[in-house]
Amino acid sequence: MSTIKHDWTKEEILATYNKPMMELLYEAATVHREFHNPNQVQVSTLLSIKTGGCPEDCGYCPQAARYHTDIEGNDLMTVSHVKAQALRAKASGSSRVCMGAAWRNVKDGAEFDQVLEMVRTINKLDMEVCCTLGMITENQAKRLAEAGLYAYNHNLDTSEDYYKDVISTRAFQDRLDTIDNVRKTNVTVCSGGIIGMGEKVEDRAGMLVALASLSPQPESVPINALVAVEGTPMEEIEPISIWEMIRMVATTRIVMPQTQVRLSAGRTEMSREGQAMCFFAGANSIFAGDKLLTTPNPDVNEDMEMFKLLGLQPMKPFVKKAQPETVEASESKHVPLGEKPRWSRPGHTIERNEEAKTKASIK
Repeated sequence: MSTIKHDWTKEEILATYNKPMMELLYEAATVHREFHNPNQVQVSTLLSIKTGGCPEDCGYCPQAARYHTDIEGNDLMTVSHVKAQALRAKASGSSRVCMGAAWRNVKDGAEFDQVLEMVRTINKLDMEVCCTLGMITENQAKRLAEAGLYAYNHNLDTSEDYYKDVISTRAFQDRLDTIDNVRKTNVTVCSGGIIGMGEKVEDRAGMLVALASLSPQPESVPINALVAVEGTPMEEIEPISIWEMIRMVATTRIVMPQTQVRLSAGRTEMSREGQAMCFFAGANSIFAGDKLLTTPNPDVNEDMEMFKLLGLQPMKPFVKKAQPETVEASESKHVPLGEKPRWSRPGHTIERNEEAKTKASIK
């Protein structure tokens, strides 16, 4: 059995990424079959429980308050609404519900308490629960773990070098610190990034170096293709080719063999044949449903038809890790500390982000 390598260099990853396509696919598929059932794909439903109004300036994101993207904001969903959505997702074949809130970071208080109750509710439905809520402290991570959280998502987005060209309102190290806080619990880590934001191939390799260097490596790595949304700083960037996505999936599979590689945003632009190549190359998870937070996504019925054509089966929940126990709020050992962590604000200026902000103010 292959050993897990944590000391990948950028040069080694680039050499893998740039292999002749057939060699790359063969190696990735071989690694995939060593660690995973190639005919099973984990299906997740991504639910935006708090949309819009985010104070960050991520250049790809339509939920940033400073850009004009026609995204309708909404208050935090009720627990009953989230439960209804989770039951619908379960009936359609999803084994995991991922809840996203457009926050910079978690703040102790009534809203976070409400999210904790959502986690408890979904875990009791025998579904894996994932949250992406921005940056969190160690105590907040422990409270989520107590509630029954299965995974926490916090993407690196890109390489540390290119990061400063995408986001100026938080530092790359803040993302690593959040992942480190999650690792102090029994919650699994979901962390990946986006390709097609104008970065170089070297930046894609740099992101994989950062992820592979983590010990343990993330249990889940989403690979997103940029969905250029009108009004964002990246609205005019042309979509990447399917071959770039296939290469990225295959390279990720080789570099992180035990990880679930998630074929995430951008699938609406991919043919079934292209997606099939990604599955062959090692992708073994998708997001189902008509939206990924705010961007389009294939209909779940289309996905199930594709699965039937390819002979794929949706993975059952808790295959990779046992279901966490839920501790009720009244029995919690971790109380809110009212923390006010000093997450960084680098403060540099990204020209295209500023231009998009100016356009929004004129409109």
